[in-house]
Amino acid sequence: MYDEDTAQEIAHKSVTSPITSFELISAETDLSALNLNWRERDLPEKLRTKHVHRLHPYMGKFIPQIVEIFLRKFQPKLVYDPFCGSGTTLVEASVLGVDCIGTDISAFNAMISRVKTDSYDLSKLSSECHNILKHLPDTPGRATESATELIVDKHEPNLPVSLEESVSDYIKMWFAERSRNELIHFRQQIENYYYKEFFRIVLSRSARSARLVKHFDLDFPKHPQTEPYECLKHGRICEPVKEARKFLIRYTEDAYNRVADYSRLKTTAQVEVIHGDSRSVSLPKGIELVITSPPYIGLIDYHEQHRYAYELLELEDKGSLEIGAASKGSSQMARKEYISSMNEVFLHTRDHMVNDGVLAIVVHDKYNLYDPTQVGFESFGRLERHVNRRTGRRSGAFHESILLWKKK
Repeated sequence: MYDEDTAQEIAHKSVTSPITSFELISAETDLSALNLNWRERDLPEKLRTKHVHRLHPYMGKFIPQIVEIFLRKFQPKLVYDPFCGSGTTLVEASVLGVDCIGTDISAFNAMISRVKTDSYDLSKLSSECHNILKHLPDTPGRATESATELIVDKHEPNLPVSLEESVSDYIKMWFAERSRNELIHFRQQIENYYYKEFFRIVLSRSARSARLVKHFDLDFPKHPQTEPYECLKHGRICEPVKEARKFLIRYTEDAYNRVADYSRLKTTAQVEVIHGDSRSVSLPKGIELVITSPPYIGLIDYHEQHRYAYELLELEDKGSLEIGAASKGSSQMARKEYISSMNEVFLHTRDHMVNDGVLAIVVHDKYNLYDPTQVGFESFGRLERHVNRRTGRRSGAFHESILLWKKK
């Protein structure tokens, strides 16, 4: 904790300088005095994507420092995220010792949230990582004694024999034969290990990179790239990717290191991840704080974003239940449907919150759709932040609002 003079000094400085000393946030912090317009030098990418926050690419997530601010400010015993996505709220809550619950309609999102927040026996996980890499096709691999460094012989392997297994037309279309066979072989091997979901996330991340797509167009490629092309990322003529093995090696090592880093920070706080509809999911009473970044209307199809994972892992597809999906657009009718569904979520969530419980919503509300009075809340603040750093080719900046509501 810190004294009143220090608190006033922080508040004064934060009017002009973005907040970077997050550990100094407390119940006394005046949120309206905080500058959340972080520049790269204020909050570099390595901090925004620390440990498991970059376990797998995921469009549409909010940065963990926003979650940390509200957890430190409101100091809840139980926090909930009805749109938990890639698990940002859950990860940060676990680090700060706060019990947490997350719900998501996407089976992939629920899986990545579980993998991020799971408790691991690092020795056992390291052994499994070494072992599964040794069994890659045509790989007489060896591992060092280091628990975090995985080395496999660098020779160029021969194309593995085609695996006699039924695969979807999507997999046949988007992956070269060699990539497809290596991914399927890895998928088969997963069943031999204890940390199955960890390796499924590694498989998904590898599949994303091994698709027949241009290097600079990984987010939403429209068609497979089968011929050489002029690469905007590398400034030369590039060939489509035709193998998955190198990605399986790279991402197995990276995933282990990220999980190990997070395990040193993780507390014994309880984490529950629910694959379900946040309009009707079963929840306990006593939720004190809700921190969420709901889907922005008409922007992303979350199931389609990870279509390769759904196809390769044969996950249950509930895309038709997504709220605000890009495929539904942002017409007047779509907006009406969107806010009606969002209000169902808020009303259901409210029923499980304590009196005066706080709801913090991170949203790009350009249509001014959110009204707390319709769902039994009252507004006690609204923070605005300029989002001017984005990944990939999505370089356009925009303004993001953080709506602060309290249960009436």
